[in-house]
This record gives sequence, structure tokens and C-alpha cells, in this order.
Amino acid sequence: MWPQTIHTSTQHWTDNNNYRTGHSSLKFSRSKSLLALLSTGTTEVMGGWFSFSSPPLIEEWRKIPWGQKERDLQYVEDYQPHNDDLKQLRILLYGPTGSGKSSFINSVDSLLRGKITGRALADAVSHESFTTEYKTYKIQKGEPGTFHSFAFTDIMGLEKSDKGVGVEDIKQAMRGHIKDGYNFKPHSTISEDDPSYNKTAALNDKVHVLVCVIPASTVNLLSAETMKKMRDVRLGARDMRIPQLAILTKIDEACPEVKRDIRNVYMSKSLKTKMEELNVSLGIPLNCIFPVKNYHSEIYTDDDIDTLTLSALRRMIDFGEDFVNNL
Repeated sequence: MWPQTIHTSTQHWTDNNNYRTGHSSLKFSRSKSLLALLSTGTTEVMGGWFSFSSPPLIEEWRKIPWGQKERDLQYVEDYQPHNDDLKQLRILLYGPTGSGKSSFINSVDSLLRGKITGRALADAVSHESFTTEYKTYKIQKGEPGTFHSFAFTDIMGLEKSDKGVGVEDIKQAMRGHIKDGYNFKPHSTISEDDPSYNKTAALNDKVHVLVCVIPASTVNLLSAETMKKMRDVRLGARDMRIPQLAILTKIDEACPEVKRDIRNVYMSKSLKTKMEELNVSLGIPLNCIFPVKNYHSEIYTDDDIDTLTLSALRRMIDFGEDFVNNL
């Protein structure tokens, strides 16, 4: 009966002595008579036209030091800015509503404190931004009152039309002109008369690293309007020479093989494709895009999840350190 799917684990087999193949899953119909395009997902047959699904896992395309979490963790723990005027690197997270900005902050906080935390409020239900204010999170280091030499700034998410944070407000934040606690107003940009406007922005108030946060599960579903806003933010940061990178969240939702084993992340063909799509749409270089899994249902930290987070965090620190040293 045509069409139909055939599954096999053998390298060579025949069906009525009409064809041979070494692939594990084939779907075919009699719409074509002959085919010799194996490299594009098809194979030659007698009297039929065959196609097969590409394997979900491919050869590892990026190396990562699994099982060596302590090495990168020590690097982060030891980091101190060389610029004497800087107390902490400021890392600003921006992206669509629900992309996992607040959850990423919690994931970093969790790995550095060795327990699951939830200081940055996140929401899994609302389709509108749960974060509404400009909020900086310092990460505790050791005893209360001591902090790591970097901090994350969380902002309202980008949305379509006149909802969500405005692009101009993000640019003002990058310049250091917005104080902590400012409530974003989607219909207007902060003015110099606003009590939350910082007229005398110092180095510690400015953004030193800009991080775009995108969910892997919906990277190809973002509206053209949202993508344009993100591109405008990126161009604004370029003009200020602020280094940029991106993190791809919710990778377990985007790839079943990664959900089964997170160490498959850099063998996942679908995730590689999504990173390439982000590279093309926003212009962020592939080596500046990092897939991560935020803590969501876990009640204890996990070394493999932390390894991915540390990989991204270390690059943020390196990029920010280079930026402030060249001011």
C-alpha cells in the first residue's frame, strides 16, 4: 500500500527485490519513478520514490567540558574587575516575554549558591511580561552582604505593538540613565524629569554586557515586529560598543533528545538549526550563542545543567571585562 513507512535496523534489505537501503526509517510513494539523491535525504529505488527523516543527533559540533564544572566555577568565583572604578559588571538581559530572563538569573544564583533559588520572580502562565520594573540582582558570595563581582539586570519583556518594554527605554538603561525600581511604561519612554532618571550615570550604572534571551522552542515563531525590536536594541548596543551574546533557553522543550539527556545538546541537529536561524535573523555570531536549560521542575542542582550555564556565564564575564578595560 502506498505511501507507507518502513523501519529496519539492517544495512541492506529488499522489498520484493526492488530496492536496498541502509536507513532506519523510510517513507515512499509511487509519485516518482527513480531517485538518486541520497545526500539530501533520499535514496535510489526501483519503481518508487523514497525519503527518510534525518537523524536527530549528529556528530558533536561544539566541545564542552562535561564533568569539569569545578574548573569554570572557580573561574567565576575568583573573578575581580581590573578596572578600579568598577565594583560589578552589569549584565542586562532582554528578550521576548516568557523567554526565561528571570529564570536564567535564578539558575545562575542556584548554581553559585548550591541550592535552588527563586529571587527573580518568574511566571509560567501569563502571556504578558511578569517582570515590570528595572531590577538589578547581585549574587550572594559566601556570607550575607558579600557579592560576586557581576550583577544581572532584569527588565520587562518585549512584546508586539505597544505592549512590553520600549526599545528607547532599553537604550537608556544601557547608558545607565535608569535607576533600580523604575516601572516601565509601554506607552512612553522615561523622561529626564522622572525621579527614576539617573542624570549622572557612572561606570557602575551603565551596562557592560548585553544578553539576548530567546526560547529555543519558539525561535522561529517570533513575530517580525518583535525581531525588529530586538535588532534595534542590538544596533543601539553596537553604537555604544557594548559586547553582546545570546542564550537559547528551553532547549529541553525544543529537542526530545536533549530532554532525555542534556549532554546531547551539542549533538542535536534541531538545536544547531535554531542557533543558525538566530544567527541569520539577529546577526549574532554563532560562537556568541549559548544553549542553556534553566531550572524549572528540579529541586536540587544538577552538574550538567550548571555546566551549560557556566559556559555562558564565563563568556559574559570575559566580554564585560574586555569592554571595561578598553574604555
